[in-house]
This record gives sequence, C-alpha cells and structure tokens, in this order.
Amino acid sequence: MSYNTLQSLLFKFDPETSHSLAMQGIDASERLGISGLIYEQVQSPVEVMGLNFPNAVGLAAGLDKDAAYIDGLAALGFGFIEVGTVTPRPQPGNPKPRLFRIPESQAIINRMGFNNKGVDNLIQEVDNSCFDGILGINIGKNVDTPVEKATDDYLLCMRKVYTRASYITVNVSSPNTPGLRTLQFGDSLNSLLDAIKTEQKRLAAFHGRYVPVAVKIAPDMSDEEIDLVAQSLIQYEIDAVIATNTTLRRDGVEYSSCASEAGGLSGLPVRDLSTQVISRLSQSLAGMLPIIGVGGICDGDAAADKIKAGAALVQVYSGFIYRGPGLINESAKAIAALNS
Repeated sequence: MSYNTLQSLLFKFDPETSHSLAMQGIDASERLGISGLIYEQVQSPVEVMGLNFPNAVGLAAGLDKDAAYIDGLAALGFGFIEVGTVTPRPQPGNPKPRLFRIPESQAIINRMGFNNKGVDNLIQEVDNSCFDGILGINIGKNVDTPVEKATDDYLLCMRKVYTRASYITVNVSSPNTPGLRTLQFGDSLNSLLDAIKTEQKRLAAFHGRYVPVAVKIAPDMSDEEIDLVAQSLIQYEIDAVIATNTTLRRDGVEYSSCASEAGGLSGLPVRDLSTQVISRLSQSLAGMLPIIGVGGICDGDAAADKIKAGAALVQVYSGFIYRGPGLINESAKAIAALNS
C-alpha cells in the first residue's frame, strides 16, 4: 500500500485518532520486521555536539511525546530521534479539539499544551526500548508551574533524564503554555541558562558523562531579538540551538477555516520563516555553536536549504505526516549530496 493511500485512509479520522493509529502501525511494523525490509538508513555521518549522527535527518519533538514508539520510529531511517516535550508531572494538555490539519498547504495548527504522562513514565519507556542510537529528550514546565518557578521544572526533568539522553533540549518556545515564551528573552533567559549550565556541569561530574544541552527557540522574533538570544547562548556555552518551533503567524493559510484557531502553525508555510531565522542565527553565532533546523521541511530541497542557511542537522515533523517515511530518505540524500 502506498503512503498516499494510507494517508487518505488515516485522514478520514480526526487528527489525534489518526496519529494514534499511525504510531501503532509504525510500532507493529517494526515488531514484525517489516520496516527493516522497506526503509534504509542513509549513511552520511556527521558529528555535531560531539555526537556521531549516522545521517543529518532527525525526528522533531512532539510526535512521540512519551517515548512510547522509539523503536518503530528509528526503524524508518532517522539519524536521530527526539522525544517529548515531557514535564515533571503528567498533564492532559489543552481541551480537544486541539489539532487541525490544513492539507492544501501541508500545514498543521496545534495547541496540544504539552500533553504527556510525565517524566517518570518517559524514563520507563526509554528503558524498555531497544534503541541504541542518538536520542534527544525535550523538557518543559508544567502548565500550573508559575513562570518565575519554571527553572525548577527544567532542572528536575534534566536530572531525571540525564543518564538516558544523548542530548537534552530545553523547550522555551511552545506557544501553547501561557508565559513560556517569555523565557526566551533578557534576564529570564539568562537566569534559566545559567541554572541549566551549572546543573549540566554538576551532572557531568557526578555521572562521568557530558550530555549536551540544546535550546529550542520560536520563529516569531525580530533580527535584534535573535541576536540577543544568540549572545546568551554563547555566553552560557549552550551546546546547540534548535530553530524553530511553531509560529503564531498565519501567513499562507489565511484562506483556511482553521486559520482562526489558536495555537502554533507548522508545515510548509513555516519553511521560509524558519530558514530566515536559521540564516540570521548563523550570522550571529559565527560558528560558536551548531544549529538544528526545523520548520517546513516537506522535501529534500527544503532540508538542503536549511543546511545551506547554516544548520548542521535538520528535524522533520509536519512534513513527515504529509509525506511519510520517504521524506527521511529523500532529505538525508539531499543533504549528503551537498557534501559530495
């Protein structure tokens, strides 16, 4: 069965139901040994953050929030997997409906609200998996934790996932947790990064293993704000930056009845905006830390464009939903061709 046929069947269900069915199907295919017969992992190694990635194409956080499907997803050919966003305590997220497809624009609007089963459950899922590749764990704060105490949540999650993660992502850019994006700027960002870096050093000494930390930022920033964020990332010796999360803009989907829905927009309409942020970040960072490019990667050319703009790695999410596993191979080959 072609992915287009499968997608048309899945899209007959509401988005969250189809997501659950798709993930269960991916999991079953891996357990039956089917995935390994169909999907190859492109071998085009790249070293980033001191880690050796088999290829430069990863899965963005959000698809597997609870790390329940790591093995199935890894069998599709990803160079790395990022799970989460996970919070200290379980939380249901925002009321449904909270996920909206816009197929005409290969776009998605979501206001999920960090729905997850909590960090202890995620750790158990990671321990139960067989995956031995590069695993990123994306951490956030609970919605009922005041912003001024957000650092406590990040540090708690960091301590718990440290020994399971290849790298840890600090998510300060989701638009669906009130007040979260204020942590991207000024004293709030500096205070958070200072605490994160101090804890990273302590954990590295205690466990005898250094786990890199990345920070995920939003696309809805001016050039001046991007420059200030870059300065803070350099100052606190953060290991990488992930650019970008979803946008609050509605450029490219104005025509849709979903355009008025609250939440973050992802997919093809975010492609150029994300690439512009990456380009500006690349200039501001001047090679001091690597960029992981995310946003609107719906074909190999889009993945290559992120690398040309200054990214060292890319991640896919909405494009994966619309294009299927073939996007992974196509993107990895397009990136590999840049270095050939």
